[in-house]
Amino acid sequence: MSLQQTSQPSLISKIEVFRLPPRWLFVRVETADGYVGWGESTLEGHTESIEGAFSDLKERFVGSDADAIEDIWHHAYRARFYRGGPVLMSALSGLDIALWDIKGKKLGVPVWSLLGGKVRNQIKVYGWVGGDNPQSVREGALLRKEQGFTAVKMSGTGPTGWIDSPSILNGTIQRVQEVKAVGLDVGIDFHGRLHKGMAKQLAKLLEPYQPLFIEEPLLPTQVEEIADIAHAVSTPIASGERLYSRSDFRPYFEKKALDIAQPDVSHCGGISELRRIAAMAETYDVAFAPHCPLGPVALAACIQVGLNAPNFVIQEMSWQIHYNSDDADLYTYLVDPSVFEVKDGHVAALQGAGLGIEINEALVRERAADCVTRPAWRNAVCRGDDGGLREW
Repeated sequence: MSLQQTSQPSLISKIEVFRLPPRWLFVRVETADGYVGWGESTLEGHTESIEGAFSDLKERFVGSDADAIEDIWHHAYRARFYRGGPVLMSALSGLDIALWDIKGKKLGVPVWSLLGGKVRNQIKVYGWVGGDNPQSVREGALLRKEQGFTAVKMSGTGPTGWIDSPSILNGTIQRVQEVKAVGLDVGIDFHGRLHKGMAKQLAKLLEPYQPLFIEEPLLPTQVEEIADIAHAVSTPIASGERLYSRSDFRPYFEKKALDIAQPDVSHCGGISELRRIAAMAETYDVAFAPHCPLGPVALAACIQVGLNAPNFVIQEMSWQIHYNSDDADLYTYLVDPSVFEVKDGHVAALQGAGLGIEINEALVRERAADCVTRPAWRNAVCRGDDGGLREW
C-alpha cells in the first residue's frame, strides 16, 4: 500500500460488540477501506449496560475518521455533559483500543511504536493462584512456577465482617508462607473486602513476609484511609481497577496513598487514558502495573503501553484464572497463542502491527451467537452468618 493511500481517511463503517464466554465483551471496528480493529469493553457483571452504551457510540461515530483517535476520545467523554464512571469509560475503552489497533495495522507498526517506541524488550508478568487453604495454594504456586512465572497474586481473605475475629487472618499468613516457600513473589489482593479495622491488622501481619504489594486494601472510596495504611506499613500499596480516569487517580497521588497504580485498560478509557495515567503516576514516583484479569485484547493493549511506560513494573495475566473455564480461556480466541508465551517470568514484546495479536473472528462470532440466549456473567452475592451483605 502506498504512502498516498495510507494518508487517506479511514472512515468507520461498522461497530460491533460480541458477548463471549467466560465473561468478556469484545468490540470490532471496521473501516470503509477494509481495516479491522479489535477492542475489549468487558465490565464484569454489567455486560448489558455496556451493550446499551454502544448504541450511542455507534450513532455518534459510524462515519467518523478512525485516525482521529484523540478527537473521538474527547467527543465520547465530554460531549454528552455527564462523563466518567464505569459504564461510559468501559464502552469508550473498547472503541479506543480498536482504533489504536486499526491505526497500527494501517501504518504497519505495533501500537508501542506509535506511542514513541519501547523502553524494554519484554514484560514481567504474574498469574493467579486460587484456593482457600495452604495446600491448594501451594499446588497452584508450583504449577505457576512450572509454567514460567516468577510472581503470582492471590486473594487475601474471603468476604469478611466489618470487624471480624482476628483468627480469620491466620489463614492468609499460612497461604503466603506456602507461596514464598515455592520461591515466588506474591501480591495479596484484599479486593476491598476488608474494612479499616481489619485491613490495618492484616497489613501489619503481612509486612514481615515482604509481599510484592497489597492490592485494594480498602474500597476505592476510602482515599484518606488507604493513605493511612500506606503510611503505616512498608509494603507497597496498589489500587486502581475501580478508578476510571486520571481525575479519579489524582487524589490518590496527592495523598500519597499509592505506590503502584493499577488502571484497567477495559475500564479506564482504553490505551489513550491508560498511557496518560501511567505518565501522571510517574510524576509522583508511582509505579505502573495494569490490572487485567480479562481477555486477550485487553492484555495486548496493556502490553503495548507497558512496553512504552518507563514506570511499568509487572502485568497481570488471566491465563487459567478461576473465572475462566476449559472451553474459554485467555488463548481461546487467538489464532497464535504463542505471542503470550511466558518465559522466565516475562512475555516478549509483541511485534505484529496494531495490538500484535490475531483474533479468530469465526470463533468469536460462533461463541457470541451461543451467548445470545444465555444470561450474562454475574459475580456472587456474599452475605455473612447474620444475613448482612458483605463485599464480594
